[in-house]
Amino acid sequence: MATQKGYRYDPTSTYQVTERDMEYLNVDGEVRYVRIYQPEGQGPFPIVLSVHGGAWSGGDHTNNVPTSGPLASSGVTVAVIGLRTAPEFPYPTQIQDTNYAARWLKAHAAEFNGDPDVIGGIGYSSGGHTLPLAAMRPNDPRYGVLSLEGSGGVDAKLDWMIVCWPVIDSHARYVVAQQSGSERLVESSQGYFQGEEAMHEGNPQELLDRGEQVELLPTLVIHGTADENVPIAHAEKFVASYKAAGADVQFEVFEGQPHGFANELGPQTDQMVEVVKQFIAKQLG
Repeated sequence: MATQKGYRYDPTSTYQVTERDMEYLNVDGEVRYVRIYQPEGQGPFPIVLSVHGGAWSGGDHTNNVPTSGPLASSGVTVAVIGLRTAPEFPYPTQIQDTNYAARWLKAHAAEFNGDPDVIGGIGYSSGGHTLPLAAMRPNDPRYGVLSLEGSGGVDAKLDWMIVCWPVIDSHARYVVAQQSGSERLVESSQGYFQGEEAMHEGNPQELLDRGEQVELLPTLVIHGTADENVPIAHAEKFVASYKAAGADVQFEVFEGQPHGFANELGPQTDQMVEVVKQFIAKQLG
């Protein structure tokens, strides 16, 4: 995959990074922002669409600071989007926002020195559910319902994806939350999906189980062995299923780390960022 103007990504590079917030979404007065982490250099730089977690009911474009800045400093433009959240905005709203954001970033890439032809995604927790659905079903008319003026016909396809401690099987995680007595997670699942039927339908794992025709993206899955929110077995099953479907999948296990272990600065976050940088370097050749 070649970037424009001969730019070559070097994961060992260090760039100064500027940050700014831009309005990317306005639906009937509901405004959401994207935080752009832009390397200062010639570029144009590959784009990484970042999708926050929050159990579908929280979070915004200010999430994931500990990983976004360091990733951008290696020479990628990181774009953290704010999503409309449940229960006010149930499924598939967040996938619609992500689909729209992919098109918006391509259409507006010149405004932040991004390369519209090279765009991947990273999703965290419930964002690790939202991003795969958007990436695996980029042409689903339900997900692409938001029109983008002046887009020049850009699509919502991504080149690769990275999912961190993902809620990759939304129904199985709902069952785990019920069994463990986690009221917050049960309520957030109910608030977003509005019933178990949607938990099954909008489910990356079950897309594969049903043999649905999906986009098979090169994928990096990151999970901690001490995750009590999303059992690592869910990630293991997805990795096996996605590989069996024909996808190129890399699975990185972090021993003893809990859910969201890179949400704070520390050696575990530094290690995760290095893994992500190497994965991106592999995708960019």
